[in-house]
Amino acid sequence: MKAKSIKGKSTEEVKAALTQSMADGFKPTLAICFISVALDRMAVTAMLDAEKIAVFGCTTNGEFIDEEPEKSSAAILLLNMKKDHFKIYFEEYPDRNYREVSSAIAKKAKTKFTTPAFLIGTSNSSADGEEILRGIEDVAGQQVNAYGGAAGDDYGFKDTFVFTNGKDSSNAMVCLALDETKVEIKGIATCGWKAVGTEKIVTKSEGNHVYTVDDIPVLDITAKYGGLENVTPENDNLLLEIAANFPLQLQREKGDPLMRPGLQVDWTDRSFYTSGSVPQGSRVRFSLPPDFDVMEKVVKGVENLKATEMPEADALVVFSCAGRILSLGPLMSQELEGVKNVWNVPMAGMFSNGELGRATGGGLEMHNLTTCCVALKEK
Repeated sequence: MKAKSIKGKSTEEVKAALTQSMADGFKPTLAICFISVALDRMAVTAMLDAEKIAVFGCTTNGEFIDEEPEKSSAAILLLNMKKDHFKIYFEEYPDRNYREVSSAIAKKAKTKFTTPAFLIGTSNSSADGEEILRGIEDVAGQQVNAYGGAAGDDYGFKDTFVFTNGKDSSNAMVCLALDETKVEIKGIATCGWKAVGTEKIVTKSEGNHVYTVDDIPVLDITAKYGGLENVTPENDNLLLEIAANFPLQLQREKGDPLMRPGLQVDWTDRSFYTSGSVPQGSRVRFSLPPDFDVMEKVVKGVENLKATEMPEADALVVFSCAGRILSLGPLMSQELEGVKNVWNVPMAGMFSNGELGRATGGGLEMHNLTTCCVALKEK
């Protein structure tokens, strides 16, 4: 399989890059598109559709095809994968029935491929990514390879979108199903944020809706811990500050902790929604702002993936949490460069509102403040 990465800050730039990429006879069949809400994503999709290219698309909080993060642009990974080796599904979840919707998609994929693997994009910041993964596992088993991310909206935390050929929604999932007997897919989710303080108990929660920790509204205890001021609906920077610097860390019996920052506040009771479930009675800790070894841990994790499971790759897809670039700033380029250099193949990635993948020592889970790297190789 041949792959090429293109980018552009307008529909015209993307079209020029697409034309140039195909000038040597390259005929892509699949485009993995990470596009800012500032661009006309459906115009870009229509352009790709006209070339008979299937589209897997998410809006972003930033996008990249190399070590330089971009804003208000499109980053696209073009693949000439055989059409019989993949299928794109797109379904809304208007009733918050995430598990049911993802399970139905997995059943369709299972009838097409004996061993399907999945690349997933979700929209709506209150969507429960954990339930989406459970629905896929219900059909495909707990060892299924499934990776992805939650769409962004340039840090607006209002309307995020997923899209494909002729379809676009702020309350849906887009799913690229791959025939794993024909396409090898391996991934790793790595965080590196360190915990601080004593363990606290989640005293009231439902799924990914956290109400109280130690019987205190979760927003209030987060604000108290972080020394946050102006904790009001009028503070447009509040969610950014919570997500980047003061996420909850969900402690587990085995495997790394899971990051669970608040992504959407319910001001009626000062609760918040996270991207994945936080069971009532579970133990949580707060986090320290990151330091340099956060980046080193990600690159070493990807190097180990190459050494142990995926010696060669045709292309690389990266879902990196928006909170990482907020916390790491210009240093983020070092992490992206380190990841790209592992295989040195075409790459496209986005800064997401949440990451789907398998962490070290754990199962499939929804993560935050994490980098999820997914390597692809057609057999």
